[in-house]
Amino acid sequence: MKYLVMVQGSQADYEAMAGKPSAGSPAWNEKDMKAMFAFMEGINNDLAESGELVDGQGLTEPARTRSVLPGADGRPVITDGPYGETKEQLAGYWVLDCASLDRVTEIAARIQECPQPEGAPVYPVLIRPIDDGCVEAGAPQ
Repeated sequence: MKYLVMVQGSQADYEAMAGKPSAGSPAWNEKDMKAMFAFMEGINNDLAESGELVDGQGLTEPARTRSVLPGADGRPVITDGPYGETKEQLAGYWVLDCASLDRVTEIAARIQECPQPEGAPVYPVLIRPIDDGCVEAGAPQ
């Protein structure tokens, strides 16, 4: 079964990775960034080798987001920047083809071990089964 595995971040986290700290997001240095990229490259290589990796990408900062909503007059309303009602945004994802929910959960737990500076926020790694047309709502995976 295929799963979408998602990691979150905030605009402040992206700024911290660029060396600009804020309350709750300490600045990352070059060593921190290299450790994070090496860790993620290791995961991606292992998943590619096992045949479980379908796709995986990091996303740009939330400030570069564009939101398109229907307007009252039927024309789209387009705004720049992250959603106003939430701080955390999708920061990256993997599409994985795994034998079971237990296996993808094991991978998510490994992702959670990604190195980061002391005091950096910790977000959950989210797992969503991808509906292949055979999944019933509420059915266990």
